[in-house]
Amino acid sequence: MIDPITIAFSVACPYRHAFEMWTARIGAWWPADHTVSGHPQAVILEGATGGRIFERCADGTEHEWGRITAWDPPNGLAYTWHLRRDPVDATDVHVRFVPVADQLTRVEIEHRGWERLGASAGVWRDRNRAGWATLIPHLVHAIDEGDR
Repeated sequence: MIDPITIAFSVACPYRHAFEMWTARIGAWWPADHTVSGHPQAVILEGATGGRIFERCADGTEHEWGRITAWDPPNGLAYTWHLRRDPVDATDVHVRFVPVADQLTRVEIEHRGWERLGASAGVWRDRNRAGWATLIPHLVHAIDEGDR
């Protein structure tokens, strides 16, 4: 078994708002350099089990990144993740939103399932660790700047 990536950080907002930002407002903070096209018109997370996570380009082209496998608002969600890969090679992401105080939420991420990627698992795990490190500040910034 390859160890999952585990990340935890805090955001200065109620946990319901943090969940909303991650899900319904994902397009407000998700950076273009973390997409397939590099210039999506929209980033969309369909909020229900079975829903898609995808980008839509101006010409209508859609690039699916994953599918929602668990939906528990505002406590958390889980999804498969295959950005720039075949869906059969999807890994699993679990995100929890834990209230710490009225205006403080701990976000806990576990990204696992690397074994499915065979010999390239270590490389993809390292890439995703770096991706998370550059993605999370965008969410924190959107919340800190009052994107409510």
